[in-house]
Parts: sequence; structure tokens; C-alpha cells
Amino acid sequence: MIFAANFKTHHTRTATHAYLEALKEKVSLRPEERIVVFPPATALDSYDTDFTVGAQNAYPTYNGAFTGEIGAEQLEEFGIRAILIGHSERREILGESQSFVAEKFRFFQEAGLEIVYCIGEPLEVREAGDDAVIAFLKAQFEGIDTTYEKLIVAYEPIWAIGTGRAATVAEIAATHAALKDIVAKPILYGGSVKPNNAGEILAIESVDGVLVGSASLEADSFAAIVAAGRA
Repeated sequence: MIFAANFKTHHTRTATHAYLEALKEKVSLRPEERIVVFPPATALDSYDTDFTVGAQNAYPTYNGAFTGEIGAEQLEEFGIRAILIGHSERREILGESQSFVAEKFRFFQEAGLEIVYCIGEPLEVREAGDDAVIAFLKAQFEGIDTTYEKLIVAYEPIWAIGTGRAATVAEIAATHAALKDIVAKPILYGGSVKPNNAGEILAIESVDGVLVGSASLEADSFAAIVAAGRA
């Protein structure tokens, strides 16, 4: 079971150190569990923790003339070996195309990083029915090596991210089952995962973990989600 926390544009380096210390006191990892925390770029550091710390984003370069970006050189400084790629906020707000997302994927695959690759559909696609959803999600694998050994997929319906509206158990189960036919990798669910719904989501057979946004910002809340996954 994989529990991933995406801080987005929240927390500082000092706050992230305190968070990881608090989480360590609240959660003792079991052999079958992993916790991956994605702080913002300014909070990347060499953390003394059993949890994996990853980057939310990086440019597909070792270094170079890319103002405002970070590359593999900056990740190496802190021993960062995991990265989020394809998050809907990068696609929708910052305009990252599928071809650019695939370029990022190939670069960090060659660098040997673990990749949590995000896919998800907007509300109008969901309302068009299951076939439309699966066709939309399949297109987000264009240019992606789904056999990569360090690949984790995160399915996040865009209409459920930060809205308080999670997909139903039936919707999650059906979509994850279809995705398992496309990619034989762990598949996380993300989209308004909270302590009060994490248990039923994590009990779905085709769900291998969760990618949590706002409910991961407090160590108490994220620890409660881990506890729900154990129930």
C-alpha cells in the first residue's frame, strides 16, 4: 500500500522538517507500506526519514538556461529519487502538453527516478460515460513507457481534485479495473481523499494506494488516512 502526500504550494522547508518528524511519531511503517511526500521545490532537503521524499516537478534537463526551473542537478543535491509527472494542475493551469509530459517522463526514466505518473479526466468526459473516460485516459499514456519498472500511476479525476467531491466506490473500482488492463503497475487514487473516506477507497481491490492533496497537509490528518488503510 502506497500513501503519497502532495503538498502543492504549501509548507516551507522548516515546516516540512517538522511535519516529517510529527509523522514519524504517528506512523511506524509496516513492511507492506510506503509513504511518499512531495513538498514544494523550496522545501527539498536531505531529510533524515524512512519516508520517501520526492519532487513535484522538474524540467527535463540536468542543468541549463531555464529560468525559474529546477533540473536533475538540483534534485541530486538532496538525493531526490522520485518525481510527480503529468499532474492535472500542470496540464490544465500551466499548459503542459502530452508531448512535453512524455518528454519529461523519458528524461527522468533515463535518470532512473521513480515516477508517479498522473492521469485523469474532466467532468464533461466523465459525464460522457465509461467508454469516453477510458479513451481519454488511454490518450494520456501516449509516449509513456508503461513497462518502466519504477512507474506508479495515480488516477485523479480532475473534477474531484480539491472540490470535496470524491468519485464513488463504483466509479473508482470500474476505472481502476480498466486501467489494470492497460498498465500492470500500482495504481493510486487521488481526488478529495479524506480520513473519513480513505478506508472505503483503499478497500477497493484494484486500488494500490492514494495520492492525497489538502488532507495531507497536516500530519494528524495524513496519519489518519494511513490508519484508515490498515483498518
